[in-house]
Amino acid sequence: MTLDTFFEKFDLFADAPGAVARMRELVLELAVQGRLASALPSDSPVQSVVEFRKDTAALAVSLGLRSPIESIEEAIPSFDVPIHWQWVALADIGVAQTGTTPTRADREVINGEIPFIKPADILPNAIDYSNERLTRRGAEGGSRLAPSGSLLMVCIGTIGKCNLIERECAFNQQINSLTPVAAVDSRYLLVAARSRYFQHAAWEKSSSTTIAILNKGKWLSIAIPIPPLAEQKRIVAKVDELMALCDQLEAQQQERQPRHTALARASLSRFADAPTPANLDFIFHPSYDITPADLRKSILTLAVQGKLVRFEPESDTQIVGDHIEFQNGYAFKSQWFKPSGMRLCRNVNVSHGVVDWRESAFVDDDIAKEFERFALSEGDIVLSLDRPLIATGLKVARIRESDLPCLLLQRVAKPVRKHDRLDMSYFFLWLNSSEFVDSIDPGRSNGVPHIFTKQVLLLPFILPPLAAQRRIIAKVDQLMALVDELEVRLSASRASAAKLLSGLVTELTSH
Repeated sequence: MTLDTFFEKFDLFADAPGAVARMRELVLELAVQGRLASALPSDSPVQSVVEFRKDTAALAVSLGLRSPIESIEEAIPSFDVPIHWQWVALADIGVAQTGTTPTRADREVINGEIPFIKPADILPNAIDYSNERLTRRGAEGGSRLAPSGSLLMVCIGTIGKCNLIERECAFNQQINSLTPVAAVDSRYLLVAARSRYFQHAAWEKSSSTTIAILNKGKWLSIAIPIPPLAEQKRIVAKVDELMALCDQLEAQQQERQPRHTALARASLSRFADAPTPANLDFIFHPSYDITPADLRKSILTLAVQGKLVRFEPESDTQIVGDHIEFQNGYAFKSQWFKPSGMRLCRNVNVSHGVVDWRESAFVDDDIAKEFERFALSEGDIVLSLDRPLIATGLKVARIRESDLPCLLLQRVAKPVRKHDRLDMSYFFLWLNSSEFVDSIDPGRSNGVPHIFTKQVLLLPFILPPLAAQRRIIAKVDQLMALVDELEVRLSASRASAAKLLSGLVTELTSH
């Protein structure tokens, strides 16, 4: 398979996580493997390591710097490259410097004409020269100066972040520069420095305590494969061409997203206005890219608004307190907690839809018996009163048989119906719908967002007839099953796309 074919197949794996980013990475990987351009008979051969070292020493003299220390270790190939290429350590292909920061107390060194580069100024596609500046005195006396065409790479903190400078710059101590010799195209050097191989090598050689540090000696010991200069230029041109294709694919994805979002909203709106089977098909159309989470929210909201099953409410003016009262948990003392015994259903245990017992607290049987009025039963609803909203939704769950036995702890409330005209499964749907979630007005209890049960009891609540409640529950179950199927299909589609992408990458990178 050729790389061009790989790009043509993009739509097959576009749903894979980070597909375009992986393509960019692949382009750089193939570039340093010698898979993007071929040698030509007219190309001059690549220099020997000895010749590279001589050129590096001469470059140092021309820049007014000390002759660099030659690499001690022999450059060991890390992967196969064309036979006419040469593996050479960074130390032997250019002059390196580590930046410094001049004292800002001296007003004569700042606010000059020379950009002073820091890690934040090194951007993916450019260098930001517009921030701090030094005078020439400050740059030459209190910092380091690198000429245009030099590579700047962060070697403390965000190791590997790099780009080329297009003008003379000073830089701080977190950055190393490499000014390449004439036989190395600076743009090819950037391609190699950004490749997965080099980035991995840089991190492998770094030491880390509280912050990752790659010292200059270890950085300079990293070897890169060097082709003849003319071939380097062809590789760079091909990389530019392929990266432009990646830009186009990324732009197409970004351009499609707003249209898909608009279609998704329109289909949800259509279904809300008329929840017919035909409009339901629009919701599940593969082009609309509606997330399962959004679908579930919409279904629950439509259900309690009477748009899935039409009904006449018992009364137009009702509140939750007409139908529900809350039992709040008991404030069991922490000194009563034991490593085993009767479990306590605490705020930390109530997740979205389920009770999570990974962090369990217990009391012994004697205390449990004394407070058995707080015992929970299968089917009970438990609502977290502290930090009630998490990323996945409202912290409300129903007690399963596997959760029992357990007792209700403070800051968790159990709704109890006042009459048998309310099906608690319907009330559970209402709690999860935007009708309830959007109406929560968190108060503050020691800085922790909190639900007040008294507020909940005063919220508007429309009670359908019992038969309608049960039809609504059945309809929601039916639709949620469809959403579950959709979620499985989406996951399978993404997994298939990721597998295809991985296979294509393997095919391209295998010799």
